[in-house]
Amino acid sequence: MLPSNIDISGKTVLVTGAAGFIGANLVKRLVQDYKDIKIIGLDNINDYYPVELKYYRLAELGVERQHIADGQASLSNSCPGFLFFKGDIADKRLVSSIFDRYQFDVVVNLAAQAGVRYSIENPDAYIQSNIIGFYNILEACRHHTVQHLVYASSSSVYGGNAKIPFSTDDNVDHPVSLYAATKKSNELFAHCYSKLYGIPTTGLRFFTVYGPAGRPDMAYFGFTNKLLKDEKIQIYNYGNCRRDFTYIDDIVEGVVRVMKRAPECKKGSDGLSLSPYAIYNIGGGQPENLLAFVQILQEELVCAGVLPQDYDFEAHKELVPMQPGDVPTTYADACELERDFGFIPKITLREGLRRFARWYSSFYCMRSRG
Repeated sequence: MLPSNIDISGKTVLVTGAAGFIGANLVKRLVQDYKDIKIIGLDNINDYYPVELKYYRLAELGVERQHIADGQASLSNSCPGFLFFKGDIADKRLVSSIFDRYQFDVVVNLAAQAGVRYSIENPDAYIQSNIIGFYNILEACRHHTVQHLVYASSSSVYGGNAKIPFSTDDNVDHPVSLYAATKKSNELFAHCYSKLYGIPTTGLRFFTVYGPAGRPDMAYFGFTNKLLKDEKIQIYNYGNCRRDFTYIDDIVEGVVRVMKRAPECKKGSDGLSLSPYAIYNIGGGQPENLLAFVQILQEELVCAGVLPQDYDFEAHKELVPMQPGDVPTTYADACELERDFGFIPKITLREGLRRFARWYSSFYCMRSRG
């Protein structure tokens, strides 16, 4: 029987998507909290959104842009134990060579082509990264002694489910975007590899992650950019959408707790081995109406000095129909996360947007004024 608890202090951990929003924050947390941990980061730094933000996150981890080269290791000058590689998980040779060299104890696969609407326009990117790339990670784990593979799924797998809140027991066989279909495929692939090869895998269905230095394609960030440019923001489904926003620190806390407890290899009632496989939701559990969300965002942007006190928000709002591939509501039932790990997200939407607004003011507004 494989151990259910893993002491990650002193372990060697692979974090793919390490220049991404969740990945960079996870690396930062691990190097701060765990003694003698060795972390290898992998990211292709693609241009799905401006790469300057990805290099900013890496610089926060002590990896400078001028020292980054394709396929080469880049040392951190301020985070001992962190080594970064620029490369793609769809490159099987690179993935295999990194696994051969470092013999990972735990793998956290966060690398993926994100975005629901982008998947309608650019399907090839999703097949390469989310299908072939994830397959390469699974194959590498198969041929090495990995104690736990944790990977990013998405709340998008729930598609247009009418039942809320979304539970991991719900049927997720009706995706409404290619992105969602690839994430559901990841869960199926992981289950298969867990069953066939005994690899402990845990999938995490993230719900609308936000915070400082987040993805610019997300609503809170995109709205802020447009408002600052005096452009109109489009609010989908005429403002009747609801989203279960989850602050980045809560996401990272959930990932770290899950990393340390792998699903066990157990015997079923028929005496046959059960797959060491698990799925969890990580969401705030408090879906917010988009109009209420925009109201909080604008108030915090004014408080942070990003927008002037007399900004005319009503003149900058446009209510539009639902977009292809989108869903009206996301709402997480995270009771299993609380049951197994004693954790539920705690940071309120107002507090999270306040932190984002202050970061935005510092990162964009102060720089432009300087």
